[in-house]
Amino acid sequence: MRTAVSLDHERALWNAGATVVAGIDEVGRGALAGPVSVGLCAVTPRDDWPEGLADSKQLTPARRDAMAAELSCYGVARAVAHAQPHEIDAHGIVGALRLAGLRALASLAADGVVVDAILLDGTHDWLTAPAPDLFAADAGDPLVVLVPEAPEVAPVTTVVKGDGKCASIAAGSVLAKVERDALMVAADADHPAYGWARNKGYGAPVHLAALRERGPSPLHRLSWSLPQRDA
Repeated sequence: MRTAVSLDHERALWNAGATVVAGIDEVGRGALAGPVSVGLCAVTPRDDWPEGLADSKQLTPARRDAMAAELSCYGVARAVAHAQPHEIDAHGIVGALRLAGLRALASLAADGVVVDAILLDGTHDWLTAPAPDLFAADAGDPLVVLVPEAPEVAPVTTVVKGDGKCASIAAGSVLAKVERDALMVAADADHPAYGWARNKGYGAPVHLAALRERGPSPLHRLSWSLPQRDA
């Protein structure tokens, strides 16, 4: 049975003093090709959300597209940002997620929106900078150097299965899913053998078979355990 989203988690943060709460979710973490994408929806105190809003995985493609259109005016700000395959290879998937998240927050900051608190889907806070390694030669944060315009990350609260519970996180998941899917459909025109228009870069049989036959494309994550090309 589908659980309806609510603003209960957002309201708890508003009641604790936050004004702008951003719900954040990611899409594409487990794909073999294409970017990892982070969607963000920032909300101020309110009691409503679009009817039928849910975790993006629970919506049909047509309903996701319609919901994304409805969400274009929901909340005080929205953003979707990406980390590309070569960045995933360079920084690992967790670093790439944070890189995309920093880009999304920087987009809001450029529009003058200051986020006071963040609700992040899942169990792991991949958005907050890790503690510095005191034994490293350079204790600086290399990702901040890549996104110098990013603001300081507000306090993060993780919510298990938050994309099905929190309206703001669900909104972020829908926005990210729709935008990333569109990117993969567009990429399919240049690399049709992999079937990305249907599998969106995940490990579907047609995708794996094309990797064995043709090898990886420029949009594949080369640091991942991809099927080897047949001799």
